[in-house]
Amino acid sequence: MFDTLIRGGTVIDGTGNVGFKGDVAIKGDRIKILVGDTSSVSATNIIDASGCIVAPGFIDVHTHSDLINLSEPLSEPKIRQGVTTEMLGLDGIGYAPLSPKNLEMMLLYYSGVNGYPELDYNWSSIAEYLERFHHRTSVNVAYLIPNSCLRVETVGWEDRPATKEEIRAMQDMIRQGMAEGAVGLSTGLSYPPGMYASTEELVALCQVVAECGGVYVTHVRYDLGDGAFDGFKEAVTIGARSGCPVHISHYATNTVTRGQADKLLQIVDEARASGIDVTFDSYPWEAGSSTLHIAVPMWAHNGGPYELLKRLRNKDDRARMRGKATKIIGSVENVVISAVKTEKNKWCEGLTVAAVAESLNKDPWDVMCDLLIEENLAVAFYCFTGDMNDVKTILTHPAHMFITDGLRIGGKPNPRTYGTYPKILGQLVRDEKILTMEQAIRKMTSFPAQRFGLAGKGILRDGMKADIVVFNPATIDCLATFANPKQFPSGIEYVFANGEMVVAKGRHTGALPGEPLRMSGYAGTCVPPE
Repeated sequence: MFDTLIRGGTVIDGTGNVGFKGDVAIKGDRIKILVGDTSSVSATNIIDASGCIVAPGFIDVHTHSDLINLSEPLSEPKIRQGVTTEMLGLDGIGYAPLSPKNLEMMLLYYSGVNGYPELDYNWSSIAEYLERFHHRTSVNVAYLIPNSCLRVETVGWEDRPATKEEIRAMQDMIRQGMAEGAVGLSTGLSYPPGMYASTEELVALCQVVAECGGVYVTHVRYDLGDGAFDGFKEAVTIGARSGCPVHISHYATNTVTRGQADKLLQIVDEARASGIDVTFDSYPWEAGSSTLHIAVPMWAHNGGPYELLKRLRNKDDRARMRGKATKIIGSVENVVISAVKTEKNKWCEGLTVAAVAESLNKDPWDVMCDLLIEENLAVAFYCFTGDMNDVKTILTHPAHMFITDGLRIGGKPNPRTYGTYPKILGQLVRDEKILTMEQAIRKMTSFPAQRFGLAGKGILRDGMKADIVVFNPATIDCLATFANPKQFPSGIEYVFANGEMVVAKGRHTGALPGEPLRMSGYAGTCVPPE
């Protein structure tokens, strides 16, 4: 007797192999694949999957759900598009390991990415943080150690090189964090304080990540050198010199590199041909999102969030900042405000900075600075920096996997938060035939599971964990738009996580079966310091 039998669907197992007619049975939290006549098989719950595809749960390896998954544990924007596992700690931004003082500052600094929900912030270690997710959310989570956490605990919030002793302390923190369950290290080299790390520092940290069997995941230094390709080359260099596998986040063209996707992919191809282990991810949208304070010149961030707020209020400092936004944003006037914290400024959500400035009869730069002050830095935005033709070229590469990179705050988030995977499977696979269904599902399932060593995930095979998505390939679609982004997709019929039904007939059941994950095969080979 099985708990659940998903009968009559087309099984696409996540490996890239062609789909086949078969049934998927669930007993506890494990899968059994059945073929042939299953009419005599009994189960407590039988689901008719006729006309549907049965696939592994999708694995989103770039998210910003670090706090929202705890405050909004149903995780509906993700689970209802088929995501059953989320990676946390991306872009060098995260909340463990941190002392209480630095945790408070990090919460403030990156409230424009992850929000600042009302939670009991009583953790400090990675182990304590990950335990908060055990059967308290709908999705599984895996964690990358953010280099910003390492830096503030050793160097502080200042823009200066780390000493040899500080680098050794960061290396010890990596050993400890990997032993506690992290799967690698992340950097956000456009975001302070992690961006203050030199190439040499990152090589030294990645040597330890490699010893522990982890992966280096990086938001590259976009303003480095030529401001176009040199940041990506730095990531490859770090991998070559450290021996650590490299995974480059949200690989895409921007205002500087638009139309040059082939040149961007050449960096990866040459690195892989030379023996460097490089993969990357991207989302199927031409708009990027972030915290608005990324537009402020980096010198103004030196010392942390309180120093930044002082400089935003200072007339002379603001004059020095004016017009010095990072290259990847381009014109500040064109960014769209997607999230604010206060009711007073909610009317700004969905408007460009230029439109807000016109309404207030103010200078756009002053509008941005004043918003950051009034919202205590909790402002998010999106802007159209990419090109959809480049996006489509990049996502067909064999070293590529899909992500949402979704911000789950504010009233007008980038629609990728609600609709990335349905957009891929509906528009790009079914309608435009850019990839086959099997290729796309592999990029969402077994490939990320393999890359990050997530045991039992990403494949429908006997004995694997029962993370399963049942969707109708004829009706699956992204309904979220920039004008109306908080729309759940169509066509996602059932979702299971660890054997529990979380979505049934398109509706959330209230189940919270999520678990923190760690790398398969980790046996303490990277011994933490005493």
